[in-house]
Amino acid sequence: MSLFEYLHYIILPILVVSAVLILWRFIKGPSIADKIVSLDLLITTGIGIIAVYSIIYNQSTLMDTALILALIAFLSTVALSYYLEKRKRK
Repeated sequence: MSLFEYLHYIILPILVVSAVLILWRFIKGPSIADKIVSLDLLITTGIGIIAVYSIIYNQSTLMDTALILALIAFLSTVALSYYLEKRKRK
């Protein structure tokens, strides 16, 4: 089994199934903190899917897109956590 077959038949289905489960958790999350964590994990899974497609199709520009998405996800998670912390203090 080559690397490309491994990525197509094992890694991508696992990432898609995990994205569906994370999306379900995002929809059913009981609190805002659970939704923030699940959204961050969903973006991280999306970055993994983009990285796999970048490897399969040999497109380095997709890795740039994944890097930008990772930076946005990190900053949004920090900003939302800061907002939740300030909201609890009042």
